[in-house]
Amino acid sequence: MGDQRVKALSHINLAIEANEYIAFIGSSGSGKSTMMNILGCLDQPTKGTYLLNNKNVSLLSQNELAEIRNQEIGFIFQSFNLLPRASALNNVMLPLVYKGIALNERKRLAIEALEKVNLADRMSHIPSELSGGQRQRVAIARALVTKPSILLADEPTGNLDSQTTQDIMKLFDDLHSEGQTIIMVTHEDDIAEHCHRVVRLSDGGVVEDYLNERKLASV
Repeated sequence: MGDQRVKALSHINLAIEANEYIAFIGSSGSGKSTMMNILGCLDQPTKGTYLLNNKNVSLLSQNELAEIRNQEIGFIFQSFNLLPRASALNNVMLPLVYKGIALNERKRLAIEALEKVNLADRMSHIPSELSGGQRQRVAIARALVTKPSILLADEPTGNLDSQTTQDIMKLFDDLHSEGQTIIMVTHEDDIAEHCHRVVRLSDGGVVEDYLNERKLASV
């Protein structure tokens, strides 16, 4: 911030295992966004080490980080980030273009991903023809289509009504039960309660890290 240096995260020491369903929660300024950006290989830590699937990604070049993102991480955003003039099918196919996958195979994988989120019947519709919940399902299908190691969701229900929020969270539950690793960033306690592990951040540090026994008991 100008000449002033701000430590967004400090003395963080965490391990996240495959197939965890974890929420990072905290108020504005707690460090959630920086945590998400580092875990998603969008930013690099100024100190320390980040190992992703036993690979040190802390010092990779921007091109190498882009390749890691494309191979390992599926991103889901609060604002959906869909191409407004592209159909649901074409939006989901997009990440596969960067992987050099042939058109017929891209289409097959995208249809498979849309079927997984129960949206195969809307694949020809553009985002403005879809409800908020349907748009988020397209975004989730797009994140899943590359079969990523990690699904990284940033406030994924922030623009949705309460019933649609429950539907989307049920979808995350189903994906996790199939073996998907999910990392969610939220400021809402009721959203974090869907996750099996909750890490609470404040002023750039971890103030709580606990298993959600109630959620685990229901599995």
